[in-house]
Amino acid sequence: MQMRHRYRIEPTPAQQATLARVFGCARVVFNDALRVREQAYRAGVKLSDSEIQRRVVTTAKTTTRRAWLCEVPSVALVQSVNDSRRAWRNFFESVSGKRKGRKMGRPRFKSRKDHRQSFRLTRNGFSLRSNGRLFVAKVGEVGVRWSRELPSEPSSVTIIREPDGRYYASFVVDVPASPLPPVEREAGVDVGIARLATIAATDGVRSDIDNPKGLGRKLRKLAQLEREKSRRQKGSANRDKSRRKVAVPHNEVARARRDYHHKQALALVRDNQVIHVEDLNILGMVQNRRLARAISDAGWGQFVRIIGEKADRYGRTVHTVSRWLASSKTCSGCGHRLDELPLQVRTWTCPACRVVHDRDHNAAKVILAAGRAERLNACGVPVSPATSGQARGDEAGSTPTAA
Repeated sequence: MQMRHRYRIEPTPAQQATLARVFGCARVVFNDALRVREQAYRAGVKLSDSEIQRRVVTTAKTTTRRAWLCEVPSVALVQSVNDSRRAWRNFFESVSGKRKGRKMGRPRFKSRKDHRQSFRLTRNGFSLRSNGRLFVAKVGEVGVRWSRELPSEPSSVTIIREPDGRYYASFVVDVPASPLPPVEREAGVDVGIARLATIAATDGVRSDIDNPKGLGRKLRKLAQLEREKSRRQKGSANRDKSRRKVAVPHNEVARARRDYHHKQALALVRDNQVIHVEDLNILGMVQNRRLARAISDAGWGQFVRIIGEKADRYGRTVHTVSRWLASSKTCSGCGHRLDELPLQVRTWTCPACRVVHDRDHNAAKVILAAGRAERLNACGVPVSPATSGQARGDEAGSTPTAA
């Protein structure tokens, strides 16, 4: 299977200027390719991928208007064309129903005002030197902070500039599957806000995963920085400095949240052979203004995704139960279902069997029971989400949006 390993890089000021040109050229080529596809679609003309690449890269380099494309690695431009093709096809496959999962929005044009910029290189555009530095075509050798060794030779690298001004290199590497010894334990996972997750296992043991609420601890500092930013004149250098100050704590929170999710997901996968999770409509839930910030801070979607990735690697199974399962309102003992259960009610008594339930733990037990019943009905066929075993390619591609 393929995985991504991300490291911070430290380009010199001259290399930063060169990388800025590569970001800009890759962005222009992406927009040109998207524009050509849009025009051909409206005109009813079918263009091959090679023809689009010839128009926006090969032919464009010979024109005065796009002559500066010759100053950057051609590999980055070709990959940018591929990104536009993938974004375009993902949109149409999502609309037609061929693509499962979250609906993809129509590809949008990239802007130079986007504070996160990236481009991707394949093997002929970069190399790892013996001195531990990363060589990028037409940029030179860049220093890398090697926090860990790469497990294998990378097939591609994505160079990223985050909103806080830091640069990263994300390598795609092949990692062999490492199945863990099978265990009999299964678990149902109910995600929440007060606790990130409540886990009910088949051995009767309950475990809770705390929610660190990293963003909540930074709100006071962020409010101060936002006030400072609002006093700066739009378009000025001082406002850009204030914007980077705001991006720093946001990036710190995102990194800490991602690290915490990886550690907790790995512990969960090691202890359970099958993990049952609920297919929540997180995009719809964040429309609730009162809960949007808390749900986003918890990072439910990222946590469940990481569980699935680690399960694939270590030979475990993740089973998703329907989002329409009334897990919180259904008694895990007798199956009685309440008509309604307000969110502020954390403990309730079943009117049928008089058992007192903790809301989250009861939901986890209902999810576990429903998931196990569905797997038994499958007559022994493994039930798990379909995965491609490939590393996520969202760094240089389009962002999925609601249709």
